[in-house]
Amino acid sequence: MPVICLSHAEGAGGPEIARLVADRLGLRYADDEIVVAAARAEGIYPEAVSLAESRKAGRRVEVDFGRAEPTERLRGLIREAIDAAAEVGDVVLVAHAASFALAGRDGVLRVLVTASPGTRAARVAEAERLDGKAAARVVRESDRGRAAYLERFYGVGRELPTHYDLVVNTDRLAPEAAAEAIVRAAAG
Repeated sequence: MPVICLSHAEGAGGPEIARLVADRLGLRYADDEIVVAAARAEGIYPEAVSLAESRKAGRRVEVDFGRAEPTERLRGLIREAIDAAAEVGDVVLVAHAASFALAGRDGVLRVLVTASPGTRAARVAEAERLDGKAAARVVRESDRGRAAYLERFYGVGRELPTHYDLVVNTDRLAPEAAAEAIVRAAAG
C-alpha cells in the first residue's frame, strides 16, 4: 500500500511528475480529491474547504448559505481526508502539505519537487503566457503563500529539505527523469 506525498513549488512541474509516478506505479492521483472528500464528509461545499486552505480565510468560513464553520475545523477535515487516503494506500497525494500531515507514518515517501526561481518563473511565463516580471511575481507570491500555509497548518516556520525523504530539483531533470527517481525511491 504505497503512499507517496508529493509537495511542489509553483512552476517546478510537480503535478505532471506526480501523474507520471502514479501511472508508472499504478497508484491513484489525489489532489482535488482531498478537498472533495473533506467537504463530502460534512456535506458542505468543496469551495468552502478550499477557501479554508487559502490566506483569505478568516476565523470562520461560510460553508453553505448562512452557515459558517471555524476555519480550523475545516482544516482538520483536510487532515482527516489525507489520513483516510493514506489508510487506503496506493496513492500519490499531491499538495495539501500531506508530507507534514503524514510525517512519522510508516510506509510514506515524502517528496519535494522544486527548481530555482528563475527556472520556475520561465515555466510559469510560458504556461500562462506572462511576461518575465509577471511570472516572477507569480512565483514569489506562490512561495509566500506556501510558507504561510505551512505555518498556519503545521507551525512550520521554515520549510527545510530535511522535512522530506527525497528532494528532486527539476532545473535539469526532465519530468520523466524526475518521475523515475521517485519511482526508484518508492521501490527501495
